[in-house]
Amino acid sequence: MATLLRPFSQPPTIKSSPINHVRHTPLLSSPKPASSKTRRLRVQSGNLGNFLDLKPESKLGSLDIDLSWFHPSDRSGFDLIVIGTGPAGLRLADRVSRYGVKVCCVDPSPLSMLPNNYGSWVDEFESLGLGDCLDKTWPMTCVYIHDGRTRYMDRAYGRVSRNFLKTTLLENCVSNGVRFHKAKVWEVKHDEFESSIACDDGSEIKASLIVDASGFASTFIEYDKPRNHGYQIAHGILAEVDSHPFDLDKMVLMDWRDSHMGNEPYLRASNSRIPTFLYAMPFDQNLIFLEETSLVSRPMLSYVEIKKRMVARLRHLGIRVKTVIEDEKCLIPMGGPLPRIPQSVMAFGGTSGIVHPSTGYMLVRAMALAPVIADAIAECLGSARMIRGRALHHRVWQSLWSSDRKRVREFNSFGMETLLQLDLNGTRGFFDAFFSLDPYYWQGFLSSRLSLRELASLSISLFERASNTSKLDVVTKCPLPLARLMGNLALEALS
Repeated sequence: MATLLRPFSQPPTIKSSPINHVRHTPLLSSPKPASSKTRRLRVQSGNLGNFLDLKPESKLGSLDIDLSWFHPSDRSGFDLIVIGTGPAGLRLADRVSRYGVKVCCVDPSPLSMLPNNYGSWVDEFESLGLGDCLDKTWPMTCVYIHDGRTRYMDRAYGRVSRNFLKTTLLENCVSNGVRFHKAKVWEVKHDEFESSIACDDGSEIKASLIVDASGFASTFIEYDKPRNHGYQIAHGILAEVDSHPFDLDKMVLMDWRDSHMGNEPYLRASNSRIPTFLYAMPFDQNLIFLEETSLVSRPMLSYVEIKKRMVARLRHLGIRVKTVIEDEKCLIPMGGPLPRIPQSVMAFGGTSGIVHPSTGYMLVRAMALAPVIADAIAECLGSARMIRGRALHHRVWQSLWSSDRKRVREFNSFGMETLLQLDLNGTRGFFDAFFSLDPYYWQGFLSSRLSLRELASLSISLFERASNTSKLDVVTKCPLPLARLMGNLALEALS
């Protein structure tokens, strides 16, 4: 969803990076101005609806930070190996290393800039002590339900500076003695009390615990149930435009209007069945981030379809794209089963199941959960008795997936299954009612903060506020997801 925090994750299957949304370091680290001749060519090609022909001007580079690198003499000297140097992995490595636990982070490109764009509610990022990592904020947010109805939320939203965020996390790790190894992990092996990784450079590194924070495409985490995910898919651009119609003091969380499809009967029909919305961050009158997003679909909505809808929308809004500074392609698996719990490799981040099943949000939650998991790891590996093996794996997995968190996730998965049943009108009705709730409830739901009892109260209030049409949708289309929710909750209570 494009509301609270947007982790724009671009799995390797779509491009060599994701969305779910973080943006760059200087507010606009725009490239050098093009020559007047080149600029004229761009403007001529950047006519309405033709922005897909424009090539992004920015390319991902590397950060300039002195890391403490792994040395072969260290290969048996670690307590924890973290696979992956994205935000989740680095945050966990930082928090664990504060306890004196010896940590090594392994990644093919530890210094590469984060490819994803992230947005967050300002209060949530500030509560994590990361408020300085926001490079742009908007005092209000809005949701366009349809042409005749808009909801405004008096809650500030910000764009995360992906370079500053990663720099901050890396520097914290360096100051705590974390080592880094530039390699791809090919294999993970386990003995009774020790595990090891084999890397593509021929190196082998051993540790008491391995955490996989390498993202959705990981092959090291095991499941014992079919992975029937829903999928959030999006196409976004940071663009220089002639102008745009959005207020500069408001971030557009969702724009569900479909008037741009008046002359596109096929697009209108498909959008009615599986709707998409626009997520927009206006920086000034000529610079804006725009992203067309399918909140959740199963099977996955075509990426080509997403781009066609975005072209039609921008044409209708009169947005003439002159230059594409960045683009991003996003695919986020949502919901589905949790990994097998426990298992010898600990999962964290995208592969651990912490992505919000109804929204696609993950970044803030990963940042908040890292200290909880770090405490559990430190209690085992930092204690005099050194708890290892199965006892270690059990404690660490339980720190992430307690019974309460599992039950809340089941409820949120029910939310995803409900959204999968709704067409455009049903989706509009849902979010119109949702954002009319007491802010404690809609904010808590989007941030995974509500207890199961509070989620039940939210559901009752949401149903009461829904239109008669929306109520009929829920009653007629959602009995099966509801029955599945109740059955899974019963099984969890018995386990």
